[in-house]
Amino acid sequence: MTETVAATPAEQATGTTAELSAREVEQGQRLATVLFAFGKQQATIAARMSKAGVDRSAIVLLKNLVALGPSRSSALAEAIHSDPSTVSRQVATLVKDGLVERRADPEDGRASLLAVTGAGVDLLKRQRALMALSLAKMVAHWDHDDLDTFVRLFERFLADHADYLPTLITECATHARSEGGK
Repeated sequence: MTETVAATPAEQATGTTAELSAREVEQGQRLATVLFAFGKQQATIAARMSKAGVDRSAIVLLKNLVALGPSRSSALAEAIHSDPSTVSRQVATLVKDGLVERRADPEDGRASLLAVTGAGVDLLKRQRALMALSLAKMVAHWDHDDLDTFVRLFERFLADHADYLPTLITECATHARSEGGK
């Protein structure tokens, strides 16, 4: 018989009651631990990049804008799960730096669309090449099959994470708010 764990406060708050086995909860805890550690390492890289004049949030906005194509600021904010006013401020800097341009929206002349400029695309290409080279050096000692398996599973994880992200945000934010008042 498999041991099950009752719903967490976040699950209770969001109305989800799916029960998980103790092993599944333990695996979730391990995954959370490694993701937080990875996030801390990524924040360190972002801080160093910022000191070198490359804002990580700018890279995130540019990557998403390339994927979306010319878009309204509100659509970009939604795509990155951020506040529209924050994105608007960040976009203003990108426009000033010549990495993004505003274009008239053909469907609504009062609105504008944001589009990545050639300089923005070039910046993304340079950053991607630098990151790819550095990561290749980092895992050069890995067995090629192990690395292929890791990348395949990580891509699968990221796809599942992207699909589940709205729920994850709701569950984690609900729980954080309930504890924030203590």
